[in-house]
Order: sequence, then C-alpha cells, then structure tokens
Amino acid sequence: MKHLETFRELDLNMTRRQLFGRSALGLGTAAMSQMLGSDAMAKGAGKLLPHGGLHHAPKAKRVIYLFMSGGPSHHDLWDYKPKMQEMFGQDLPEHIRDGQRITGMTAGQKTLPVCPSKYKFTKHENNDRGVWVSELLPHTATVAKELCVVHSTFTDAINHDPAITYIQTGSQVPGRPSLGAWLSYGLGSMNEDLPGYVVMHARTKHPEQSLFGRLWGSGFMPSEHQGTLMRSQGDPVLYLSNPAGVSREDRRAQLDALNALNKVQHSRFGDPEILSRIKQHELAYRMQASVPELMDLSQEDDKTFELYGEEARKPGSFAACCLNARRLAERGVRNIQIFHRGWDAHGNLVGEHGNQCKDIDQGSAALIKDLKRLGMLDETLVVWGGEFGRTAYSQGRLRKDNYGRDHHPRCFTVWMAGGGIKPGITYGQTDDYGYNIAHPDGTPMRPKPSRDKWTPGTMHVHDLNATILHLLGIDHRKLTYRYQGRDFRLTDIHGHVMKDLLS
Repeated sequence: MKHLETFRELDLNMTRRQLFGRSALGLGTAAMSQMLGSDAMAKGAGKLLPHGGLHHAPKAKRVIYLFMSGGPSHHDLWDYKPKMQEMFGQDLPEHIRDGQRITGMTAGQKTLPVCPSKYKFTKHENNDRGVWVSELLPHTATVAKELCVVHSTFTDAINHDPAITYIQTGSQVPGRPSLGAWLSYGLGSMNEDLPGYVVMHARTKHPEQSLFGRLWGSGFMPSEHQGTLMRSQGDPVLYLSNPAGVSREDRRAQLDALNALNKVQHSRFGDPEILSRIKQHELAYRMQASVPELMDLSQEDDKTFELYGEEARKPGSFAACCLNARRLAERGVRNIQIFHRGWDAHGNLVGEHGNQCKDIDQGSAALIKDLKRLGMLDETLVVWGGEFGRTAYSQGRLRKDNYGRDHHPRCFTVWMAGGGIKPGITYGQTDDYGYNIAHPDGTPMRPKPSRDKWTPGTMHVHDLNATILHLLGIDHRKLTYRYQGRDFRLTDIHGHVMKDLLS
C-alpha cells in the first residue's frame, strides 16, 4: 500500500511528457555535464549551441536596466517639440488623437489643452539630427555622445500594472518569467558566489506605485532564475545573517542535513523545484561571505564619489545603486536592474519630475562614465526607460509654470548605451505634438504601428526585449520554455531585432 501511495504521488507530480523526457535524458545529461565541465554548462545553461553555448556571438556580457517606474515624460526630458509652444492651451486636434483611447482620469475633461514643456533643451551634435536633452538632465547631457535615444518606443497597455508587467515579462497578464529570469535560464551565471540576476529599489520622494515581486520573478520557471532583491537597510538580502548563537560551521552542518533530506525527497518525486531549492540554499551560504564585501562602498576612493556625487554615500540612493551596479558587473553578475518609482506626474509634473531627475541624473551619467573608464562599457548594455510616456495635453488645470500629464502608450523615449549599440544617435521620431510616431517628414504614421508587423522607425516593447537578448547572444525566437504543453518565449510570437541600432 505504501508503494502504491508513492506511485500516486509521482503520478500527480509528473506529466507523461515529463516521465518520458526524464527517462530519456536524465543519465545522458548527467554524463554530458561531466564531459563538458561546470563552466561550459554555466555559460550555455546546458544548451549545446555554437559560440560557447549561445545562438550567435554576443556583443554584450551583461545588462544594467535602469527602470523609471511610472512613466517619465518624454516631452520634458528628451523629445523636443518647439511647435507646441505656439499651440499653448489650444485643444489637441482631433486628427492627432485619431480616436485613441484615454484613461478614466482625463476622459471627463471637456478639452485636452496642448501642454508644451516649460524646460529648455540643448542639442548635442553627434549626427545630422543630434540628441536633444532637457535642462532637467545636465549630467546625462554630458554622456549624450554615448547614447542611442529611441523616440518611437510604443506599447499596448495604458495603465501602470499591465504596462510594467508587459515590458518586464512580455505579457500584460501576470505569471510569466521576467526578462532577468529568461537571461538566467538562457545564460547561466558567471559567478557562483553571487546571483545571476540582482534587483535594487532606489529611494524616491514620490513612491506612488507598488512594485510586485513578480516583475523580477521566475514565473513558471524554476525559482533559481528569479531576481534577488538587494536591500539598503539591514541585511542586504533577507535572512543573510545567521541567527544569534549560530556559527558558520553550524550553518554548514544544517545545510548538509537539509540537502540530504531534499535529495531523498527528489528521488521520490522527481520535482525539479527541489533541486532549485538546494541550489538556492547553497548560493545563500556563499553569499554570506560575498555580499557584505560587495555592498561595502567604503572601499571606493574619493574620486569615485566625486563622479557619482555625495548621494552615492547614502545607502539606497539611486547613485549608490548605480555604483553597486558597477561593482556587481565587475564581479560577473549578468543582469542588474534598478527600479526608481515616482514618475507618475498627473498634476505636479514640475515639482515631481524635478525631484526625480535630481535623484537619477548624476548616477546615470556616472555609471556610463565609470564603465567606460574601466573598459567595460563596450561589453555592458545599459538601458534606461519606463513603461510608457506621457500625454501632449495637460491633465486638469494648465499653467505655464506647472501642469500634469496622463499616461501615453502610443510613443515614448528609451535610451540604450554600450554593449553593441550605436553611440550618439537618435532613432525614430514623433509628430509635432509628440503624440504619434511619425514618418521622416513628421506626418503621423497611418495606420498606427502594431506589434504584429514591424514598421521601420518604430520599436515595440517586444522589439526592445528581442534586441536585448540578441546583444547577449540569444535568438529570442529560439529561447523557449515548455509549460503546460506549450513552448513559451519572452517575446511571445512577436519581436524584431532592431538592427539599425546595432554597432
């Protein structure tokens, strides 16, 4: 009877495909891992592909993603629209809106008054068009020659949670693996003492939206691929320190006993999540030695803090997170993501964006300069952007000295630097109102761009993710994970590599 119960448990935990798959591949995989060695397996995450486990030769070894949660205003930071000054307060022309849905926050407004930016812009000449940068970002302007600024990014979601979930996981519906989890699954780790995917939350004065763990989660993949959240107070990682009275030797003995029990459980049920748990326990043990040294910024010299600013001395500041990102990159962490909340400026954009830009400006520029100084920028892809942009019209009362802007998915700005990206260029453009992606002559694209078929001069969020994977040596069409009988991928059935942006 006991054996019958065990068989039924196995039946519940294993599908027919899993049974045959494991029977065919189990011994072969174990033997192959010994033949290849752990390093080759880590580099290719077990995939026997050319270029050391990759689909093609990579341009970048790692990615640092600076995510501005809430939707930064492209109108006030990057997308210079002088003609809007002539239209101040006038209703947005109906042919420009072209029936686009708007949120419930402005749906009841009688008019949609055109709202030009109050900020001055400077053109940094790198090519025939140059890169325009707002006075809100004076430090970032100093690295304009390193940036590839894409004005024609667009998405399908108009509200925060689905839009952030979409750009982070490739689906507006929660439950899919994040970009970092896909990279961990596809590439493995370069440092066995640190996670392959690290997430940091920078302090902000305007923390409106919550950020859920699923944004850096592993979804239906094994949990070993989820991001590790580094904190600025207490233990850098939760429960990193041993409890009072427990020595490192005691912890080692506890883990050995726990791992033995987990192996017995795995031999009974074959659940791969048990093996993931063992790996995570071992990584946590090694991190007890590696993470405190990593997070100790006292090792950095005064010249470094002069570059990043005095804010970098404050744990949890965006500048400190950027400095930690460089340190993580030096130590072989492949995917580093910094979330900075508070860009959802519906009513007080001037006050809120002013604070937000002070938070992120010097740190973003310093990260680019520091990576270049250390000879790491060419192999590190840096990405900056949010989940959507903001409207050309004002939400609520329009004043010249202050205003608010609603959510705008139809076009927004993202920039990239390093890691195989062309430096000092702009890509794509918008119409005179910064409302629609436009043709080179400035006329809005009709029909509007779609995720289903790529249009030159545009970049859907699936195209952005496809390009990130491509630069790291991965073909987004071939990196799949089978779940519930279907092969899933980050870009779903969409995605186009932005070859015009590649160096």
